[in-house]
Amino acid sequence: MNVLIRPLLTEKMTKISDKTKQVGFIVNKSASKDQIKLEVEKTYNVEVESVNTSIVRGKRKSRFTKAGLMNGKKPNYKKALVHLKEGQKIDFFENI
Repeated sequence: MNVLIRPLLTEKMTKISDKTKQVGFIVNKSASKDQIKLEVEKTYNVEVESVNTSIVRGKRKSRFTKAGLMNGKKPNYKKALVHLKEGQKIDFFENI
């Protein structure tokens, strides 16, 4: 089972990670906090202090097209905020 799906790279998450030692990830819905902690420590070689998770509900979207009103929904996902210990850092853009 792949625990980490992708890092959460948004403007809001970038501001949070600059102020505090938190990094956001989109994770598998069935992943536990312990699994997320072990996967982040193994993948990025950092020490994790704690993990907070939340399930984000998908937003409803609608648009007007030639065929009429089209309705849809974004998928739900699980978000994990990982608190790193002092002196630890994850830089996603170091190889660019």
